[in-house]
Amino acid sequence: MILVGVAILVLVLDQLTKVWVSATLPEGGWWSPLPGLWRVFRITHITNSGAAFGMFPNQGNFFILVAVGVALAIVFYYRYLPTEQWLVRVSLGLQLGGAIGNLLDRIRYGHVVDFVDIGFWPIFNVADVSIVTGVIVLAYSLWREDYVAHHDLALAPADDEGNL
Repeated sequence: MILVGVAILVLVLDQLTKVWVSATLPEGGWWSPLPGLWRVFRITHITNSGAAFGMFPNQGNFFILVAVGVALAIVFYYRYLPTEQWLVRVSLGLQLGGAIGNLLDRIRYGHVVDFVDIGFWPIFNVADVSIVTGVIVLAYSLWREDYVAHHDLALAPADDEGNL
């Protein structure tokens, strides 16, 4: 249930923010919730027909296939996770919710709605943040699991012949 719960939470937040931005700002328009910091953070309504950060523009159909493949892989892989790996489960929920959020945009509009503008970085959305956070959490979880496994081996007592 972690996968579904996290994915739904991300999907709802992503879609609500995109609907709000699309209804509030014309494409190319911007608004600063912190007027004194408008150069550092603002909401800017743009559309993106490519991948994250505007890479590979006009490749929407390809990214629809990628998103469907990623979603299926996550659901398939999730079934084989031990229940104690809750952090991996959360990370996959973040990635699944983000992938579905951007997939829905591509299917409905032919592009993704982006709006988080921090000035020095390409404009992005909640789904993008969720996917990147999920990948980072997954990488951390796998690194930690590997570290613990190797650390435990290093501390295991050797037998009389020096074997672990």
